[in-house]
Amino acid sequence: MKENENKDRDEITLVIEKNKKKRKRHLMFLLLLLFGTGIMLTTSTYAWFTSNQTVAVNTITVNIAAQNGIQVSVDGTNWKSIIQTTDIKTASGKYTGAKNQLPSSLEPVSSALTVGNDGLMEMFYGQVAANATGDWYLSATKSTETNGTDGKFIAFDLFVKSDTSTNLYMTPSSAVTADANDTGIKNASRVAFVMLGNTTLDDTVDKIQALGTTGAASSPVYLWEPNYDVHTKNAISHARDTYTLTITEGPDAARVDYDGILAPIDVDTVKVGEANATQHSEKFKAVTSTYKTKAANADYTQIFGLTAGVTKVRIYMWVEGQDVDCENTASGGNINYDLQFTTTLPTP
Repeated sequence: MKENENKDRDEITLVIEKNKKKRKRHLMFLLLLLFGTGIMLTTSTYAWFTSNQTVAVNTITVNIAAQNGIQVSVDGTNWKSIIQTTDIKTASGKYTGAKNQLPSSLEPVSSALTVGNDGLMEMFYGQVAANATGDWYLSATKSTETNGTDGKFIAFDLFVKSDTSTNLYMTPSSAVTADANDTGIKNASRVAFVMLGNTTLDDTVDKIQALGTTGAASSPVYLWEPNYDVHTKNAISHARDTYTLTITEGPDAARVDYDGILAPIDVDTVKVGEANATQHSEKFKAVTSTYKTKAANADYTQIFGLTAGVTKVRIYMWVEGQDVDCENTASGGNINYDLQFTTTLPTP
């Protein structure tokens, strides 16, 4: 009998110990779940790079129009007054050297506007990850365009024909706009014009197309920053928390300076809050926009001069990751890039 009682007590003790272990495992699971939830909440509200897979523009439309004595082409041989997305995508049919990249969606990249000898502007794709102690670090790899629909930014060659030397202006119709689902990502958009050379009107197509493909490192770059004077509430808090900057919603807010990425950045070497030229001059460079326009722009903007003949301009369109307006909630939606050029100003 006693042996049975001892056996029963041992079995009860064993059950109690098992229950204790089960409760401990359950508690540990809940703690881990709570910790993981806290991490996810932090990630979803921090800097733009932390969830860059969602900070994208879903649909892109590019329109370029020429007025008053100039013509434009995507291959240097077929001249038109209006260039559209389809023209850019199909330019390689008569321009075998084309590197016209027009992806189906955009992701944030950054540039310090450096041009290589091949005429391509250096762009960098950044990512942020937390290290073992929970600090956020920015890393970046070079992103070079290829012809087609892959990539994270828009890049293409535009040939401009002018019978005389003249100044070129962007009309008020030049704008970067969003559809009804305006998340604010258009405020982080940039457009750059890389001047790759000029030749005579009667030059061969091969020589026209080859402009700026070698020795182009000193090519002038002109940067246009549209919508500089407006910010969303999320961008305002992002600027405050990540960059310790105080900005206002606008309209008529002041332009916010930023530092573009200059070189690749290794993992765990640059903290997000220190991603600037002051603390890492070898990785970043202060960027100054050549032209800036307001969201409600109604002015003509002189951009650069044209020499008589054919001028090759490489155009870049992208979402600038170092811009305070590029943050996690500013994702999705559609962006329209519209450029309209003219050589004359309207009569007052």
